[in-house]
Amino acid sequence: MNERVVVLGGGVAGLSAAHELVERGFQVEVVERRKVPGGKARSMGDPHTGTGGRRNLPGEHGFRFFPGFYKHLPDTMKRIPFAAKPGGAYDNLVTSTQFLLAHQGNDATLVARFPTSLRELYQALRDLFGTDLGIPDAELLYFAERIFVVLTSCEARRLAEYEKIPWWDFIGAATRSKPYQQYLAEGLTRSLVAMKAEVGSTRTVGDILIQLMIDAVTPGESMDRLLDGPTSDVWIGPWRAYLEQRGVRFHFDTEVLALHCAQGRITQVTVEDRHGRRELAGDYYVAALPVEVMAPLVTEPMKQADPRLGLLAKLQYDWMSGIQLYLHEDVPLVHGHAIYVDTPFALTSISQAQFWDSPLAGFGDGTVRGVLSVDISDWKTPGILYGKPAMELSPEQIKDEVWAQLRRSLDRFPEAAKLTDENLAGWHLDPDIRFPNPRQAVNLEPLLVNVADSWRYRPEAVTAIPNLVLASDYVRTYTDLATMEGANEAARRAVNGILAAAQSPAAPCALWPLHEPDLFAPARAFDYVRFELGLPHAGVEETLAGATGS
Repeated sequence: MNERVVVLGGGVAGLSAAHELVERGFQVEVVERRKVPGGKARSMGDPHTGTGGRRNLPGEHGFRFFPGFYKHLPDTMKRIPFAAKPGGAYDNLVTSTQFLLAHQGNDATLVARFPTSLRELYQALRDLFGTDLGIPDAELLYFAERIFVVLTSCEARRLAEYEKIPWWDFIGAATRSKPYQQYLAEGLTRSLVAMKAEVGSTRTVGDILIQLMIDAVTPGESMDRLLDGPTSDVWIGPWRAYLEQRGVRFHFDTEVLALHCAQGRITQVTVEDRHGRRELAGDYYVAALPVEVMAPLVTEPMKQADPRLGLLAKLQYDWMSGIQLYLHEDVPLVHGHAIYVDTPFALTSISQAQFWDSPLAGFGDGTVRGVLSVDISDWKTPGILYGKPAMELSPEQIKDEVWAQLRRSLDRFPEAAKLTDENLAGWHLDPDIRFPNPRQAVNLEPLLVNVADSWRYRPEAVTAIPNLVLASDYVRTYTDLATMEGANEAARRAVNGILAAAQSPAAPCALWPLHEPDLFAPARAFDYVRFELGLPHAGVEETLAGATGS
């Protein structure tokens, strides 16, 4: 097969598309504006920290998270050769056993599973958040009931109704207590789904929370898997090597400037590297660029060929970036992720050294033994030290705020006593955060946000331009969330579009819908009948009774 495909963007979506295409006999070129592939998923060294022949301390855009409901990305990772591991890069995933829910003035709670009934869910929420937080029992029960309404709603209702409702409204946060709003509405949503409850689509938030619950109660699955080393060492680097070995050609440090469309087809793209501007042409083009980059590249001729491309400008994105805190003495905290539900910056963290095969003694000056990788999900809420949001602070001030907020939330957790200023060996903030302070900072890698009623603006992977497909987390997918899994699934859908257009005999890429609990299948079927009749959801008890005929 001689068809040539130009992939624009070398993040997870672009690498996924290149992988599926080259394995099916296409000639593939990847254009990436950075010097390395991986996009948000790549690792980066903290510059100038390595001494005595040691490597720079490892830094990342944010920690990696591979929940059990991911199916597309693990399938790809199994086909990335890695040393003598039979499962390839997939075998570099490590399963955690716990996660930590921390809040100021309360003992941190270790959670191993979510419940499978309304009564159990209520009790679990009561155990998690405790009566001393001030959330009334009636409100905990109401929140549990809202989760079960989603569980027992048919897919058609979720898309037609819940897609248009903000999660904040669906769970009735406006009329409930401040603790309910702070912990159940805002804390869990920002930390687990990286979305604001006030604007996030109920369909998206509800579906993902359900997936995480399923992971927690399914034998052999886990809510939480992590890599056993820096991301580029154990995944992205080997991926690049495999693709190059298969014949993929990379154009690094090259920016996409324009897509040219004539007679309803893409004719070429203008790119620029250190040698200047030039044109690249192919038989097919995969736009694997994030929405904030792709939307300005859509020209009038492209909109005329496919009007839906003009809707990309209506999609919204927000900030989620990470900071690594390097420790002289490792502080594992918990064997998994930690969620700090009362932090203004909506912090989550992972203590990485306990999962890594690579000894940290080989990095930096040799004295670092722990890396606490922290994600900041809220950049617009004022902090506790300076009274300003993260986007208005300097890098040093952001580090101060994160450090202070972590320690405040962990004030009664025994391991937190080791989080002293003396134990802090250094830190590394995502370099995509650019600082024109005292004005507002700029994020070069924002995150798509599925706000309520935004599905109608999102395109399919296959466009009306016959030689252009889209592979990015804004594409309509089963995953429906700005994640590595969503990017990989979008790439598969894009490749399937090229296979159809090229009339290729190669097998299409596999796609997996989100799994719904079989236990509630009768309830969802009962609700579908009501939906088709124009009736609202009957409520949990009536729906379960109708599903069982009782």
